[in-house]
Amino acid sequence: MIARITLATLLSLNLLGTPARAGDDTTKSSEAELRFFESKIRPVLAENCYACHSGSAGKAKGGLMLDTRSAIRQGGENGPAVVPGDPDASLLLAAISHTEPDLTMPPRKPKLPDTVINDFKAWIKRGAADPREPKVTAGAEPGSGSTISLEEGRKFWSYQPPKDHTPPSTKDASWSRRGLDQFILARLEKEGLAPSADAETATLLRRLHFDLVGLPPSPEAIEQFETLVKSRGIDSALSVEVDRLLASQQFGERWGRHWLDVARFAESSGKEANVSFPYAWRYRDYVIDAFNADLSFDRFLKEQVAGDLLPAQNDTERARLLIATGFLAVGTKNLDESNAVQFKADLVDEQIDALSRGVLANSIACARCHDHKLDPYPMEDYYALAGIFASTKTYFGTFVSPSNQVGGDPLILPRDAGLPILHASITPEKVKSLKADLAALKKEKIKTIADALRVFWRSGGIEGELERVDEEGKALPLAMGVMDDRRIFDAHLLERGEITKPGKAVQRGFPRVVTVEDCPSPPSDQSGRLELAQWLTAPSNPLTARVMTNRIWRHLLGAGIVKSVDNFGMSGDRPSHPELLDHLTVQFVSKGWSVKSLIREIVLSRTYRQASTYREDAFRADPDNRLLWRASKRRIDAEAIRDAMLAVSGDLDLSRRVGSLVGKEIGDKPISLLILDTKLPGDLDGSTHRSVYLPVLRERLPDILDLFDFAEPSLVTGDRETTNVPVQALYLLNSPFVATRARSFAARLEHDTNDPKSRVERAFALCFGRAPTSGELQASIQFLEHTLNKGSAGDRKGESRLAALCHSLLSTAEFRNLD
Repeated sequence: MIARITLATLLSLNLLGTPARAGDDTTKSSEAELRFFESKIRPVLAENCYACHSGSAGKAKGGLMLDTRSAIRQGGENGPAVVPGDPDASLLLAAISHTEPDLTMPPRKPKLPDTVINDFKAWIKRGAADPREPKVTAGAEPGSGSTISLEEGRKFWSYQPPKDHTPPSTKDASWSRRGLDQFILARLEKEGLAPSADAETATLLRRLHFDLVGLPPSPEAIEQFETLVKSRGIDSALSVEVDRLLASQQFGERWGRHWLDVARFAESSGKEANVSFPYAWRYRDYVIDAFNADLSFDRFLKEQVAGDLLPAQNDTERARLLIATGFLAVGTKNLDESNAVQFKADLVDEQIDALSRGVLANSIACARCHDHKLDPYPMEDYYALAGIFASTKTYFGTFVSPSNQVGGDPLILPRDAGLPILHASITPEKVKSLKADLAALKKEKIKTIADALRVFWRSGGIEGELERVDEEGKALPLAMGVMDDRRIFDAHLLERGEITKPGKAVQRGFPRVVTVEDCPSPPSDQSGRLELAQWLTAPSNPLTARVMTNRIWRHLLGAGIVKSVDNFGMSGDRPSHPELLDHLTVQFVSKGWSVKSLIREIVLSRTYRQASTYREDAFRADPDNRLLWRASKRRIDAEAIRDAMLAVSGDLDLSRRVGSLVGKEIGDKPISLLILDTKLPGDLDGSTHRSVYLPVLRERLPDILDLFDFAEPSLVTGDRETTNVPVQALYLLNSPFVATRARSFAARLEHDTNDPKSRVERAFALCFGRAPTSGELQASIQFLEHTLNKGSAGDRKGESRLAALCHSLLSTAEFRNLD
């Protein structure tokens, strides 16, 4: 019997546990996918297709309607226009690609741009998210829709200023620990429900550590915490532990990553060219530092929107403020776009979208081509903002090459700030030589297209190299960011968003549905970003603080009070506890917009402390746990899975990584060429630093981030999806990264003790924060003693039996889930 115990046997003993349910996310489109449809797909359909294939036009040529989800999937005489997940079977994609002579759309017109075709391909491949319902108003203009009036919009809950509410009285006066608990308990009592008992001490500490710093507590930390609970009580012990975690360097690395999701942080441009951004890492570090310093959230936003326009006391502060504006620079860019006007319009659109969704949880960019169909944002509001960003120059640090038609200057930082520089200096002689080469190229007579391209590309490369050094060739500190442009102007409203159809000029300003008292208008000699930042962070702005409060709640309780954390518009969810959201929002602002203070308030509550135990009565009444009758079971995110493996194996390097793989080793190059670079690890994961320092390349993420639902870095993401798919299990079983961690984990156990029983107990304590059950202990010891008694080799790829056991523990569902 003992001789037949294998790794598979161990895995079958419920060590893998029950997979986390994906829930409705497997069948419903995510917010991010719906946003992609609204911004990239619907406008193209309305502009190019509805005239011949929509109910509003009264036409269905070829039996095909394209204005509803059901119609586009049903298709017409030739079959389905869109087959979700299968671009090759989707006739619409073939039609707009002009791959079949008898099926070319739109007819008698040039093929749509490749960027648009690629957007449709990506949309179909990801499931063809489509919120359109089959009701169409007869006679409506193709692509148009009624817009909510400003007066009506101001009555909507999220545009009403938050008002503080006194915590309600409850029947059970002893349960609550914070004011927020009274809101939760009062609602539960109203529904005839009771809260759950407190979680076990070790379970609660594990939850707290992952939530605040993204790492598991050590067995020693659990023991110390339990001792403190016994001597001082749970309330005092929790307070001490929370304060310690909030003060640690790891806090900023954990919570900074949450904001980087919202900021759509990435180190490459995305789109077809997808060229690396070698200086993006400075913005990443700025965000981490801001969260560690508990920079007030209103100041944090002002620096990111208008840091270049704020006063600075010295070069160090000036550099930090310039780096902060990287928020507006790190988004996607179509570096294949040869039309400079179109590139600028798309860049401005991306910045408006990131700012409005990230800060206001509203999709103002949907008003680029037409008045917003669901929210009170007319096109004039969009172009009022567009003028602000069109009067801004974006520095993103790429140079012209055969792979990149758009050069983006790097933002030069003050040298005296003493910042690290990853690129090398060159000699003064090299500077002179490059300048001479550039001058010669500019004098060349262009006779052919080949000559023009050669001069264009070669000049771009030389200019890119010269921009990184001073006149003596000494390397300059560079960043991504923005500054006011030399030309300040109001944008023209573009008919259907087309740059060839300009209309009236729209005075720069802010969305009118949001009423903010005493907010200055954009001046004539500046872009207006500083005034925009003041408008966003004004205490009377009803959205900004409320949205961030809801984001913080979501990360600690598993779902936002408003579940659609990136959508506070009329198509979003309504708050489950509106008075509680307003109460916390008012507290957030009154306490100086302190993120740490709000986090502390929530995690010290009795609501946060609840166990996740299933209760039949409560589940039947509230299956989604919107009333918070228990703690929601959660799978930890991709970074925490990786960091936890490094932590328990003893391999984790807690020091900050200087720069990034992109800045140090990848440099300026197309991401598509990385596969040819044999010096780079295939999974882009050769580091033992925390996962926040891994490269974030659009369309080419490190394997563990890609497989475990990392935020799509092209989109504002406040709520990541959680999936449970076979490829994740295959990664855990076959990844070299996981295998290496298992071997290190085994070596750590071998160093600690020679006794098989002690090794198993230590392994469970490190992985799960608990002791093994008697069954787990017996099976594990039998597995290990088989090696000791028989001297056999391990079961998998040369692993020892102890390493195999460690590998199985790292692969369990319990390891990557929180109770």
